[in-house]
Amino acid sequence: MLKQQTITEPIKTVGIGLHSGTRSNLFLKPAPINSGITFVRIDQENPIMIPGKAEHITDTRLASVLQIGESRISTVEHLLSACAGLGIDNLLVEIDGEEIPIMDGSAASFLFLIQSAGISVQDAPKKFIKINRVIEVVEGDKFARLEPHFGFKLDFTIDFKHPALDKTGQRCVIDFDETSYAKEIGRARTFGFAHEVEALREIGLARGGSLDNAIVLDEHRILNNEELRYEDEFVRHKILDAIGDLYLAGHPIIGAYVAEKSGHALNNLLLRKLFSQPDAYEIVSFDQISNAPKAFQALHSELN
Repeated sequence: MLKQQTITEPIKTVGIGLHSGTRSNLFLKPAPINSGITFVRIDQENPIMIPGKAEHITDTRLASVLQIGESRISTVEHLLSACAGLGIDNLLVEIDGEEIPIMDGSAASFLFLIQSAGISVQDAPKKFIKINRVIEVVEGDKFARLEPHFGFKLDFTIDFKHPALDKTGQRCVIDFDETSYAKEIGRARTFGFAHEVEALREIGLARGGSLDNAIVLDEHRILNNEELRYEDEFVRHKILDAIGDLYLAGHPIIGAYVAEKSGHALNNLLLRKLFSQPDAYEIVSFDQISNAPKAFQALHSELN
Protein backbone atom coordinates (compact mmCIF):
# COMPACT_ATOMS: atom_id res chain seq x y z
CA MET A 1 0.00 0.00 0.00
CA LEU A 2 1.15 3.53 -0.78
CA LYS A 3 0.86 5.20 2.64
CA GLN A 4 0.64 8.69 4.10
CA GLN A 5 3.72 10.42 5.48
CA THR A 6 4.62 13.05 8.06
CA ILE A 7 7.90 14.22 9.57
CA THR A 8 9.55 12.22 12.34
CA GLU A 9 10.69 14.98 14.69
CA PRO A 10 9.76 18.65 15.22
CA ILE A 11 12.14 21.15 13.66
CA LYS A 12 12.50 24.94 13.76
CA THR A 13 13.91 27.71 11.59
CA VAL A 14 13.77 31.50 11.54
CA GLY A 15 13.69 33.97 8.68
CA ILE A 16 12.37 37.15 7.09
CA GLY A 17 9.11 37.44 5.18
CA LEU A 18 9.53 38.49 1.55
CA HIS A 19 6.59 40.88 1.57
CA SER A 20 6.18 41.83 5.24
CA GLY A 21 9.89 42.21 5.96
CA THR A 22 9.25 40.87 9.48
CA ARG A 23 11.22 38.14 11.24
CA SER A 24 9.33 34.99 12.27
CA ASN A 25 10.03 31.67 13.94
CA LEU A 26 8.70 28.71 11.99
CA PHE A 27 8.06 25.32 13.61
CA LEU A 28 7.28 22.16 11.62
CA LYS A 29 5.75 19.32 13.64
CA PRO A 30 4.48 15.78 12.96
CA ALA A 31 0.73 15.52 12.43
CA PRO A 32 -1.74 12.61 12.59
CA ILE A 33 -3.16 10.73 9.61
CA ASN A 34 -5.76 12.50 7.46
CA SER A 35 -5.03 15.88 9.06
CA GLY A 36 -3.33 17.38 6.00
CA ILE A 37 -1.04 20.40 6.06
CA THR A 38 -2.36 22.74 8.75
CA PHE A 39 -1.13 26.23 9.62
CA VAL A 40 -1.51 28.14 12.90
CA ARG A 41 -0.40 31.56 14.18
CA ILE A 42 0.99 30.89 17.65
CA ASP A 43 1.54 34.60 18.32
CA GLN A 44 -2.20 35.26 18.50
CA GLU A 45 -4.23 35.09 21.70
CA ASN A 46 -6.74 32.62 20.26
CA PRO A 47 -4.85 30.62 17.64
CA ILE A 48 -6.95 29.33 14.74
CA MET A 49 -6.02 26.19 12.84
CA ILE A 50 -6.08 26.95 9.10
CA PRO A 51 -6.16 23.93 6.78
CA GLY A 52 -3.90 24.36 3.75
CA LYS A 53 -6.82 24.30 1.32
CA ALA A 54 -7.70 26.39 -1.72
CA GLU A 55 -10.96 27.52 -0.12
CA HIS A 56 -9.03 29.42 2.57
CA ILE A 57 -6.95 31.46 0.11
CA THR A 58 -8.09 35.10 0.38
CA ASP A 59 -5.28 37.03 -1.34
CA THR A 60 -3.12 36.13 -4.34
CA ARG A 61 -1.12 39.32 -4.93
CA LEU A 62 2.36 37.89 -5.59
CA ALA A 63 1.78 35.14 -2.99
CA SER A 64 -0.83 32.68 -1.77
CA VAL A 65 -2.35 33.86 1.52
CA LEU A 66 -4.37 31.65 3.86
CA GLN A 67 -6.87 33.33 6.14
CA ILE A 68 -9.69 32.49 8.54
CA GLY A 69 -11.14 35.45 10.43
CA GLU A 70 -8.31 37.67 11.67
CA SER A 71 -5.73 34.90 11.36
CA ARG A 72 -3.69 35.37 8.20
CA ILE A 73 -0.57 33.55 6.98
CA SER A 74 1.12 34.70 3.79
CA THR A 75 3.47 33.16 1.22
CA VAL A 76 2.68 29.52 1.93
CA GLU A 77 3.42 28.25 -1.59
CA HIS A 78 7.15 27.46 -1.29
CA LEU A 79 6.72 25.38 1.86
CA LEU A 80 3.72 23.58 0.35
CA SER A 81 5.72 22.96 -2.80
CA ALA A 82 8.48 21.29 -0.77
CA CYS A 83 5.86 19.17 1.05
CA ALA A 84 4.48 18.05 -2.31
CA GLY A 85 7.97 17.34 -3.62
CA LEU A 86 8.79 15.08 -0.66
CA GLY A 87 5.38 13.43 -0.34
CA ILE A 88 4.41 14.94 3.03
CA ASP A 89 0.69 14.44 3.60
CA ASN A 90 0.31 15.57 7.21
CA LEU A 91 2.17 18.43 8.89
CA LEU A 92 1.52 21.04 11.56
CA VAL A 93 3.05 24.40 10.65
CA GLU A 94 3.32 26.86 13.54
CA ILE A 95 4.51 30.43 13.04
CA ASP A 96 4.76 33.46 15.33
CA GLY A 97 4.29 35.99 12.53
CA GLU A 98 2.22 36.81 9.48
CA GLU A 99 4.41 35.33 6.73
CA ILE A 100 6.32 32.12 6.07
CA PRO A 101 10.01 33.06 5.79
CA ILE A 102 11.29 33.41 2.24
CA MET A 103 14.70 31.85 3.09
CA ASP A 104 16.75 31.93 -0.17
CA GLY A 105 13.71 32.43 -2.41
CA SER A 106 13.41 28.77 -3.38
CA ALA A 107 12.13 25.64 -1.65
CA ALA A 108 15.64 24.32 -0.92
CA SER A 109 15.66 25.35 2.77
CA PHE A 110 12.30 23.67 3.35
CA LEU A 111 13.50 20.50 1.64
CA PHE A 112 16.51 20.52 3.97
CA LEU A 113 14.35 21.10 7.05
CA ILE A 114 11.94 18.28 6.23
CA GLN A 115 14.73 15.85 5.36
CA SER A 116 16.59 16.82 8.57
CA ALA A 117 13.45 16.16 10.62
CA GLY A 118 13.09 12.75 8.97
CA ILE A 119 10.10 11.33 7.12
CA SER A 120 7.86 8.74 8.74
CA VAL A 121 5.38 6.47 7.00
CA GLN A 122 1.93 6.39 8.61
CA ASP A 123 -0.48 3.47 8.71
CA ALA A 124 -3.13 4.86 6.37
CA PRO A 125 -3.51 4.90 2.58
CA LYS A 126 -2.21 7.94 0.76
CA LYS A 127 -5.02 9.76 -1.03
CA PHE A 128 -4.77 11.32 -4.47
CA ILE A 129 -6.98 13.56 -6.58
CA LYS A 130 -7.24 11.92 -9.99
CA ILE A 131 -8.27 14.26 -12.82
CA ASN A 132 -10.97 12.66 -14.97
CA ARG A 133 -11.60 15.41 -17.52
CA VAL A 134 -10.14 18.73 -18.60
CA ILE A 135 -10.68 21.74 -16.33
CA GLU A 136 -9.47 25.13 -17.55
CA VAL A 137 -9.58 28.76 -16.50
CA VAL A 138 -8.74 31.61 -18.87
CA GLU A 139 -8.09 35.28 -18.17
CA GLY A 140 -7.18 37.32 -21.25
CA ASP A 141 -4.00 35.80 -22.69
CA LYS A 142 -3.38 33.72 -19.54
CA PHE A 143 -4.65 30.23 -18.83
CA ALA A 144 -4.22 27.26 -16.51
CA ARG A 145 -5.52 23.76 -17.21
CA LEU A 146 -5.66 20.33 -15.59
CA GLU A 147 -5.86 17.30 -17.85
CA PRO A 148 -6.18 13.53 -17.26
CA HIS A 149 -2.74 11.93 -17.08
CA PHE A 150 -1.58 8.90 -15.11
CA GLY A 151 1.25 10.67 -13.33
CA PHE A 152 2.18 14.24 -12.46
CA LYS A 153 3.45 16.46 -15.25
CA LEU A 154 3.67 20.26 -15.58
CA ASP A 155 4.06 22.32 -18.77
CA PHE A 156 4.53 26.03 -18.06
CA THR A 157 5.20 28.97 -20.40
CA ILE A 158 6.15 32.49 -19.34
CA ASP A 159 6.43 35.50 -21.66
CA PHE A 160 8.63 38.28 -20.32
CA LYS A 161 10.09 40.75 -22.82
CA HIS A 162 13.43 41.29 -21.12
CA PRO A 163 17.00 40.87 -22.46
CA ALA A 164 18.10 38.58 -19.61
CA LEU A 165 14.99 36.39 -19.74
CA ASP A 166 15.12 36.20 -23.53
CA LYS A 167 18.43 34.35 -23.15
CA THR A 168 16.81 31.66 -21.00
CA GLY A 169 14.11 29.12 -21.72
CA GLN A 170 10.62 30.53 -21.21
CA ARG A 171 8.87 27.17 -21.46
CA CYS A 172 9.59 24.14 -19.29
CA VAL A 173 8.01 20.68 -19.19
CA ILE A 174 8.65 18.54 -16.12
CA ASP A 175 7.42 14.94 -15.93
CA PHE A 176 7.97 13.49 -12.47
CA ASP A 177 7.89 9.97 -13.90
CA GLU A 178 11.35 10.83 -15.22
CA THR A 179 12.94 13.13 -12.66
CA SER A 180 12.79 14.34 -9.06
CA TYR A 181 11.49 17.56 -7.54
CA ALA A 182 14.63 18.16 -5.47
CA LYS A 183 16.87 17.84 -8.52
CA GLU A 184 14.93 19.81 -11.12
CA ILE A 185 12.64 22.28 -9.31
CA GLY A 186 13.38 22.76 -5.60
CA ARG A 187 16.33 25.18 -5.95
CA ALA A 188 14.67 27.61 -8.41
CA ARG A 189 14.44 31.09 -6.83
CA THR A 190 11.74 33.71 -7.02
CA PHE A 191 12.49 36.74 -9.17
CA GLY A 192 11.44 40.36 -9.57
CA PHE A 193 12.21 43.62 -11.29
CA ALA A 194 14.01 46.48 -9.56
CA HIS A 195 11.76 49.15 -11.08
CA GLU A 196 8.71 47.52 -9.49
CA VAL A 197 10.09 47.32 -5.96
CA GLU A 198 9.14 50.83 -4.78
CA ALA A 199 5.59 50.51 -6.11
CA LEU A 200 5.23 47.14 -4.39
CA ARG A 201 6.55 48.48 -1.09
CA GLU A 202 4.00 51.30 -1.18
CA ILE A 203 1.21 48.67 -1.09
CA GLY A 204 2.92 46.61 1.63
CA LEU A 205 4.70 44.06 -0.55
CA ALA A 206 8.37 43.15 -1.20
CA ARG A 207 9.53 44.82 2.04
CA GLY A 208 11.86 41.91 2.80
CA GLY A 209 13.12 41.33 -0.73
CA SER A 210 16.85 41.43 -1.42
CA LEU A 211 19.54 39.91 -3.61
CA ASP A 212 19.86 37.21 -0.92
CA ASN A 213 16.34 35.87 -1.44
CA ALA A 214 15.41 36.70 -5.04
CA ILE A 215 16.81 37.07 -8.52
CA VAL A 216 16.53 40.80 -9.21
CA LEU A 217 16.63 42.32 -12.68
CA ASP A 218 17.01 45.91 -13.84
CA GLU A 219 16.01 46.98 -17.34
CA HIS A 220 18.87 45.09 -18.97
CA ARG A 221 20.44 42.45 -16.76
CA ILE A 222 20.43 40.27 -13.66
CA LEU A 223 21.80 42.21 -10.66
CA ASN A 224 22.82 39.17 -8.57
CA ASN A 225 26.50 38.29 -8.58
CA GLU A 226 25.91 34.54 -8.85
CA GLU A 227 25.00 32.35 -11.81
CA LEU A 228 21.50 31.06 -12.40
CA ARG A 229 20.94 27.67 -10.75
CA TYR A 230 19.20 26.37 -13.88
CA GLU A 231 19.44 27.75 -17.41
CA ASP A 232 15.67 28.32 -17.27
CA GLU A 233 15.43 29.14 -13.57
CA PHE A 234 12.69 31.74 -14.06
CA VAL A 235 10.11 29.39 -15.54
CA ARG A 236 11.18 26.60 -13.18
CA HIS A 237 10.33 28.84 -10.25
CA LYS A 238 6.89 29.40 -11.73
CA ILE A 239 6.51 25.61 -11.76
CA LEU A 240 7.68 25.49 -8.12
CA ASP A 241 4.97 28.01 -7.25
CA ALA A 242 2.35 26.10 -9.23
CA ILE A 243 3.18 22.85 -7.41
CA GLY A 244 2.68 24.63 -4.08
CA ASP A 245 -0.57 26.21 -5.23
CA LEU A 246 -1.87 22.87 -6.53
CA TYR A 247 -1.04 21.20 -3.20
CA LEU A 248 -3.79 23.39 -1.76
CA ALA A 249 -6.08 20.78 -3.30
CA GLY A 250 -5.39 18.87 -0.08
CA HIS A 251 -3.88 15.80 -1.78
CA PRO A 252 -1.37 15.14 -4.57
CA ILE A 253 -2.86 15.46 -8.04
CA ILE A 254 -2.71 12.67 -10.60
CA GLY A 255 -2.91 14.62 -13.82
CA ALA A 256 -1.17 17.11 -16.08
CA TYR A 257 -1.04 20.85 -15.47
CA VAL A 258 -0.58 23.11 -18.50
CA ALA A 259 -0.32 26.88 -18.10
CA GLU A 260 0.75 30.05 -19.82
CA LYS A 261 1.46 33.22 -17.83
CA SER A 262 -0.47 31.78 -14.89
CA GLY A 263 0.04 32.84 -11.29
CA HIS A 264 -1.37 32.33 -7.81
CA ALA A 265 -4.77 33.84 -8.63
CA LEU A 266 -5.41 31.71 -11.71
CA ASN A 267 -4.08 28.58 -9.97
CA ASN A 268 -6.52 29.13 -7.12
CA LEU A 269 -9.41 29.69 -9.53
CA LEU A 270 -8.44 26.45 -11.26
CA LEU A 271 -8.76 24.44 -8.04
CA ARG A 272 -12.01 26.13 -7.11
CA LYS A 273 -13.44 25.30 -10.53
CA LEU A 274 -12.24 21.70 -10.20
CA PHE A 275 -13.97 21.23 -6.85
CA SER A 276 -17.16 22.84 -8.14
CA GLN A 277 -17.47 20.01 -10.68
CA PRO A 278 -17.35 16.69 -8.78
CA ASP A 279 -17.48 14.61 -11.97
CA ALA A 280 -14.12 16.09 -13.03
CA TYR A 281 -12.12 14.22 -10.37
CA GLU A 282 -12.13 11.36 -7.89
CA ILE A 283 -10.24 10.50 -4.71
CA VAL A 284 -8.14 7.36 -5.18
CA SER A 285 -5.63 5.25 -3.23
CA PHE A 286 -3.38 2.35 -4.21
CA ASP A 287 -3.35 -0.98 -2.35
CA GLN A 288 -0.29 -2.00 -4.35
CA ILE A 289 2.58 0.44 -4.82
CA SER A 290 3.18 -1.05 -8.27
CA ASN A 291 -0.25 0.18 -9.39
CA ALA A 292 0.52 3.82 -8.59
CA PRO A 293 1.94 6.26 -11.16
CA LYS A 294 5.70 5.96 -11.55
CA ALA A 295 6.21 9.49 -10.19
CA PHE A 296 4.79 8.48 -6.82
CA GLN A 297 6.34 5.01 -6.85
CA ALA A 298 9.74 6.67 -7.30
CA LEU A 299 9.11 9.10 -4.45
CA HIS A 300 8.11 6.24 -2.15
CA SER A 301 11.29 4.34 -3.13
CA GLU A 302 13.51 7.37 -2.48
CA LEU A 303 12.15 7.86 1.03
CA ASN A 304 11.66 4.29 2.24
